[in-house]
Amino acid sequence: MAEFNRRRKKVCQMCAGKDVDYKNVDVISKYISQESKKILPRRVTGCCAEHQRHVAREVKKARLMALIPFVK
Repeated sequence: MAEFNRRRKKVCQMCAGKDVDYKNVDVISKYISQESKKILPRRVTGCCAEHQRHVAREVKKARLMALIPFVK
């Protein structure tokens, strides 16, 4: 019998109850790339569309408040 290595569908962390706030740099850093500091896409983060927009707003707020850098 052939076994397939299927990836499990990523669950949106915010739908599961975890909230993202621009002041929490540890959580925000999970949603930006390490080398280029860009916001990661939905297919990487596993967020639903509504919460991906929320993440983008919070990352942009954190950048404006100088909690995370715009570029490396």
